[in-house]
Amino acid sequence: MHINQKLSSIYLRLAIGASYLWEVADRLGLFGPNGHPHVGWGDWKHFIAYAKQVMSFLPDGIVNPLATIATIGEGGFGLLLILGLFTRMAALGSGILSLCFAIAMAISFGIESPLGYSVFTLSAASFLLAGATQYSWSLDSWFASRIVNKMLATYQAQTN
Repeated sequence: MHINQKLSSIYLRLAIGASYLWEVADRLGLFGPNGHPHVGWGDWKHFIAYAKQVMSFLPDGIVNPLATIATIGEGGFGLLLILGLFTRMAALGSGILSLCFAIAMAISFGIESPLGYSVFTLSAASFLLAGATQYSWSLDSWFASRIVNKMLATYQAQTN
């Protein structure tokens, strides 16, 4: 794998993962209450109000469950991407989740909203990351090297 691909893969993993974890922390109120500087939602109530706007075309009763599933997905994908564990699956999940979010934003607010907030870019970056052939500095890479080393040691023991 070329050094540019290695660095890009690491950068994508960290940037996407950190962004997801940041947003989850914000909606759980870890950065302070709503209205404070650098706080988007500040609590679940304000996040749900936004989610209802984004999913305005859906019945009100399913917005909270979908917002909960999205939050769990964002937290899970963010953590997995930063660790580099099940990276391809986490990147695919991230791409699908962010594409759904971009489409919902476009339906509710118009196409300029997901374009202006680069949500389609997040989705594309996630799919690009999913297509990487290797994930340097990741638990996936570490586990793969251990498996290969174990298989090699088994093979060498059998041939001796």
